Amino acid sequence: MLVAIQVSEVMRTPVETIEPDRSVREAARRLTEAGIGSLVVCEGDEPVGIVTDVDVSRLVAEGGDPETTTVESVLSRPLVTTRAGESIEAAALTLRENEIKRLPVVDDAGDLVGVVTNTDLANFLPRLVRMGYDQTPDEPPEQIDLRVDTAYERDGWTFEYRGDESSIDVGDTVRFTKTVSEEDVETFAEASGDTNRLHLDDEYATGTRFGERIAHGTLVAGTVSAALARLPGLTIYLSQDMSYLGPVPIGDRVTAECEVVEDVGNGRYRLRTTVSREDGDDVIDGEATVLSDPIPDTA
Repeated sequence: MLVAIQVSEVMRTPVETIEPDRSVREAARRLTEAGIGSLVVCEGDEPVGIVTDVDVSRLVAEGGDPETTTVESVLSRPLVTTRAGESIEAAALTLRENEIKRLPVVDDAGDLVGVVTNTDLANFLPRLVRMGYDQTPDEPPEQIDLRVDTAYERDGWTFEYRGDESSIDVGDTVRFTKTVSEEDVETFAEASGDTNRLHLDDEYATGTRFGERIAHGTLVAGTVSAALARLPGLTIYLSQDMSYLGPVPIGDRVTAECEVVEDVGNGRYRLRTTVSREDGDDVIDGEATVLSDPIPDTA
């Protein structure tokens, strides 16, 4: 099933804090006793900075005296925070953009309520969100009407390929679009054995956080495989990482897009993979590695 996870669901509580006028030795003691890597520095109830085990080690390595040096002298500021209601994808971006490993979490009033680390997020995101990706092509993709490497096409399926039909190259993009139908969901449930009532029972689904039935996450992710099947050559999956960002109600039309971002050699390619709803919202984000073999001669 697909659901956007908020920071509040993965953050650590309670938060260990320290005042800026305390000694670095006391900070080191608190870090050791709690078995943690950082303390949020607070003036009264207001978080103003963060001190880490690295800050303590650096002071000692440089010959500083942890007994007489205050936390104020070694803390990192301004403090970078995230909101409890933010998505974990947004928190991952904040970590990446600021090149840090920990984020204090505040509520809407600005009060400190938790802390989240890159390790916490990695438990939910196989790969932290990549930066600098532009989903808007420079020109409309070329339309291909038929491929020799798919057994059949159905009305309502569309695919577009931007690149050389004869080979794969970095920058090539393929898109596959279809409507996730009632029949798709029922057939997938039977084939996979995933008969979760969220996907099959309207009354049951109404009482969930989604308020309606939604498609299986793996069923939606299968459109990525459909897009990859329409790359030039015989495409063989080697690996796939993905994060589920949102639900797909039954009857929604989705588009899987795969962009070749690296030629890793020996016929292997790394691709950025996404699935989006018709309203433009991404529901899956990930990365795949594939092997491209020649199409066998069946003549």
